[in-house]
Amino acid sequence: MTLYPIIMCGGAGTRLWPASRPSRPKQFIALAGNRSLFQDTVNRVSDLAGDDGKVVVIAGLSHREAIETQLAEIDVSGQILLEPEARDSAAAMAAAALWVQKRDPQGIIVFVASDHYIPDDAAFRSAVTEAASAAAQGRIVTLGVKPTEPSSAYGYIKPEAPGLSAVASFHEKPEPETARAFIEAGYLWNSGNFIVSATTLIEELAAHAPAVLAAASSAFAVENAADPVLALGEGFRNAPKISIDYAVMEPTQRASVLEVDFAWSDLGAWDSIAASGEGGVGVHILEDAERILARAPDGKLVAALGVRDLAIIVEDDAVLVCDLARSQEVKRLVERMKVISPRHLDFQKPGPESLETGARRFADWLRLRALPIWATLGLGADGGFSETLSLDGQAPGGNRRARVQTRQIFVYAQAGAMGWKGPWKPIIASALERLRAAYLRPDGKTRALIGADWSVVDDTAMLYDQAFVLFALAAAKQAGIDDPELEADAVRLREQLLSEAMPNGAMREVDDHPFQSNAHMHLFEASLAWEALSDDPAWSAMADRIAGLAMDVFIDREGGFLREFFNEDWAPADGEDGRLFEPGHQFEWAWLLARYGLLRGDARATAAARALYDNGRKGIGQRPPVALDAMNEDMTIRSHRARLWPQTEWLKSSLILAENSDDGPRAAYLEDAATALRALWLYLTENGVWRDKRFPDGKFLDEPAPASSFYHIIAAFDQLSRTYAALDLGSGHRLTLG
Repeated sequence: MTLYPIIMCGGAGTRLWPASRPSRPKQFIALAGNRSLFQDTVNRVSDLAGDDGKVVVIAGLSHREAIETQLAEIDVSGQILLEPEARDSAAAMAAAALWVQKRDPQGIIVFVASDHYIPDDAAFRSAVTEAASAAAQGRIVTLGVKPTEPSSAYGYIKPEAPGLSAVASFHEKPEPETARAFIEAGYLWNSGNFIVSATTLIEELAAHAPAVLAAASSAFAVENAADPVLALGEGFRNAPKISIDYAVMEPTQRASVLEVDFAWSDLGAWDSIAASGEGGVGVHILEDAERILARAPDGKLVAALGVRDLAIIVEDDAVLVCDLARSQEVKRLVERMKVISPRHLDFQKPGPESLETGARRFADWLRLRALPIWATLGLGADGGFSETLSLDGQAPGGNRRARVQTRQIFVYAQAGAMGWKGPWKPIIASALERLRAAYLRPDGKTRALIGADWSVVDDTAMLYDQAFVLFALAAAKQAGIDDPELEADAVRLREQLLSEAMPNGAMREVDDHPFQSNAHMHLFEASLAWEALSDDPAWSAMADRIAGLAMDVFIDREGGFLREFFNEDWAPADGEDGRLFEPGHQFEWAWLLARYGLLRGDARATAAARALYDNGRKGIGQRPPVALDAMNEDMTIRSHRARLWPQTEWLKSSLILAENSDDGPRAAYLEDAATALRALWLYLTENGVWRDKRFPDGKFLDEPAPASSFYHIIAAFDQLSRTYAALDLGSGHRLTLG
């Protein structure tokens, strides 16, 4: 017997205003502990699914982000069904039953509300297991809670006998006197939890609510029921708006109730929150005050003197003070609010930052924060750049890599070319002098590592590092640095590299992965940079050769994705190295091949760029969306971590593909660019440095900001500026650093 817990996420919790509102209903709030009610529910029921079942969540489209975020926070995966419109519980349960039947015709469903308070998880699971046996025999079992008081907040069930029995009758929420009589007669609270087989529920819907079943069935007609997030089709809107109690439970002859006596509450109003003993939040001072439920956000203080039995609920835009005994009546205030102040019915959540707004903020951040701090605290008087800056601006000593020196030369040359008014020319001049004096070997290649005292630590000439020497020299020339040796130095280095090329034109890296695509990517970038500056045709030939390698060797012919590592025959490497798929490199190569396609009018390169981009998007995950570090070739996630640099490459590639697209695809690429820029902003700090490694919980590794990321950041801004000009996105306003 396989169980499928179905978590019903409908309802707005109106009586819990102002904390619960349509955009943040009560199930997603921590009302009785540190986790939200939804998260508590998931934890309570997930073990019921075992190895063969699955947790399913059904909710409205607007709550997808909250569900995915909160599931990720507790590290639980599940199937999500999204309703295009709320049509009450019968339609939602019909859709869930159809999904389970498609997967497992014998499956037993455990329908639970997402917002109930049940502190004894083990007792709940034990009751469900007992009820499931009856459900397997064709019964629809609801859990009836033994009442602790004559509450008018709940519906009641009259059982035919103690324990597990048939239902004699259902009763709506009664007046207090009637509730007392119900309790004396042995009635139970209707908890709203149902255990039933998918087949039984579908049969009963067909018999008693065929229009509900028909609408739910049509919602699957154009959808893939195997998708982890399934948006139900438009046919769902045609379902009659009716609860499962009226649609099935009252007319059916299969209803049973299992009496349970564990603590339970639907937390429907502030009095039940207070009764849980765990609803207080924030800072409050109470003097001669008893039975006070106080909730306040950070920065707000609640003080109460000489009062009793009150709920004091504070939000940033509203405050509720009510007698706990009358908390069921808060809904009346909400009704009046619809006329008097409708804006307080829901939180006024700002929309996502637009590409234009984010771009201008990006320009200000670079001009006023990042470029000045790295030109002062991140640069020595001797022209050497620091490897890192701490988040408070401290530059530790230690060894320095050639790639940081060359990348920072590119950064400040690019800043100067884009109008930055800081001292970029003397910065580049001194940095070039330090590059030549300390890093470059007599043969013109750069060594890998220099000590803090500028002594040689590692004389190895990495191919990756040579690419950035070429790139830094090109950036300096493009910025107008008066140095006649720039191109001569670049040509000398280029010829050495070409003389060492393998028969297929590829070049060997000097590390544990000699046959790789990554170093070629930056050689490709440097070749295109020099092609734009020089009449020497060898630069174009070098770019053509690497583009050919990318399309013929590095990119998988069937999957259209870029591979990282190869064997000596340039076939995919064995083992895990050969399976590695980095979303950031898909985007980076997409950007380069899109540039190349535009320059050459090469449709094949453009098509390859689009395929790479589409594959890179498969590595977008988490909430809010970010580009993850690593996948496998089958598109399973290898690393849930997300570094800064892939966000910049996602931004660059979406922008350049927008330039080379028609209106429909262009709009989609620009929307992606806006999302990528918002992802990048997660990493940037107000003072001009950044965090680098982000984890699924949204936290970052506590470490200094790596200087090497600045190359990616300013290159992304450069592409943003170019796309702004090409598509006139700024309504005639240029996007510069001036």
